[in-house]
Amino acid sequence: MNTIVIGGGQAGLAATRTLLDAGLTPVLLEATDQTTGSWRHYYDSLTLFSPARYSSLPGLPFGGDGDRYPHRDEVVDYLARYARDLGRGGAEIRTGARVTAVEADTHRGARGGGFAVHLADGSTLNAPTVIAASGSCNRPHLPLLPGRNGFTGQILHAAAYTNPLPYAGRRIVVVGAGNSAVQIACELAETTTVTLATRTPIRFVDQRPLGKDLHFWFTITGFDRLPARLVTTPPTVPVLDEGTYRQALRDGRLDRRQMFTRLDEGDVVWADGSREPVDVVLLATGYQPNLDYLNELGALDETGHPRHDRGLSTTHPGLGFLGLEWQRTPASNTLRGVGRDARHLTRKLTAHLNTHRSRAGV
Repeated sequence: MNTIVIGGGQAGLAATRTLLDAGLTPVLLEATDQTTGSWRHYYDSLTLFSPARYSSLPGLPFGGDGDRYPHRDEVVDYLARYARDLGRGGAEIRTGARVTAVEADTHRGARGGGFAVHLADGSTLNAPTVIAASGSCNRPHLPLLPGRNGFTGQILHAAAYTNPLPYAGRRIVVVGAGNSAVQIACELAETTTVTLATRTPIRFVDQRPLGKDLHFWFTITGFDRLPARLVTTPPTVPVLDEGTYRQALRDGRLDRRQMFTRLDEGDVVWADGSREPVDVVLLATGYQPNLDYLNELGALDETGHPRHDRGLSTTHPGLGFLGLEWQRTPASNTLRGVGRDARHLTRKLTAHLNTHRSRAGV
């Protein structure tokens, strides 16, 4: 074993594949009992924003009609199949292996000498390189809302939303201006009254300009491969739309208002000072990195985000990150883009291993 991969979602699986292809011997550690990442927990109607032909990890095509937008359950099945193929290819995959802490391996020196990875069952694994691929989609970001503690309605994150059935007839405010916020709000609007609360107007992008999916144009223009530093990061990701969502706003089936200023018992207080009783505030406000096991190592900044340069730790040689938003390119945290980042990281860690072996006289 020369590399430990932490996290069995799309990033960890892609990392394991590229490490095997490079002749390395990775061990993949997944805290849950399935190597499908967060996908099986997303809402029932979720479909990919990219067609199947652009949504594969290294070494295994998605399959089927390349122009379709795969459903959530198809993605779960694909990732499970990917993990099985990795196992048949010689990868060691351990489920139910929750990492509690990563430390510098003091037996090999405090810097550059490797890592001790501690598991919840009390065991410890040692390796000269580690990839933290536990994802950025399993720790909901819950913004501070004035009056939240006294709110008598329900507050939940989109991570807890599955389908509209439990919310029929209830007054709902969805907070967010991204794809998930708009999709969930439109779905809820079929059975109840919904308002999208956003700080800025929703930005829409045509999903099929000139009859081709946007990802076709991303591919042929090279946009998906542009270094993140050359692309202005938008405050919110534009909503991909063939016209359905814009029409819902125009028709009044979906309401959009400026973000409310506070919650007051059972009411929201809108920016114009008006107030309205609300049953549910649903936060489609994204996620934060799930990297607490690196706290003691000193590899994170004060906000819990990794200190890195395009996926390589800037504090600990031999430590890499994968699956972060805008890690190297606009597509880094997607099925279509994480494989490129995995190959880049594998090359860098292989070079580190070779240097490490040379210094050790191996």
